[in-house]
Amino acid sequence: MALPAKLQNDLRQFQRLQQELAMLSQQRAQFELKLRETSRTADELKALPEDTPIYRTVGGLLVKSKGRKEVEDILTEDKETLEVRIKAIERQESHLREKYESLQKELTAALQAAGVSDESVTASAEEPKEE
Repeated sequence: MALPAKLQNDLRQFQRLQQELAMLSQQRAQFELKLRETSRTADELKALPEDTPIYRTVGGLLVKSKGRKEVEDILTEDKETLEVRIKAIERQESHLREKYESLQKELTAALQAAGVSDESVTASAEEPKEE
């Protein structure tokens, strides 16, 4: 049985939302990993003796830093930037998840009204899982 054009468009939009949610989840996971790495680096830096020479990467080069304070400032700034990015992604995810759930309810109702088993459609469009 052919589905009405609006229902087909809604299904395509539903699948796009799934893909966007999965992509955002991956991005969030990558930023969270970078944040953990940056935090661990900052912790390790604090454990080093004050007179230990510290090097950092600048592009493709390894450069001796001017001192611990310089590297601590860079790590603090990096952590703050990552935290802001993670919060922004979480807001995007929340907004998309609301749209996703709303569209899922609409599709279920429309498919039932059209006499189509929503299991056959939503089985191929499972809700994306958070990582």
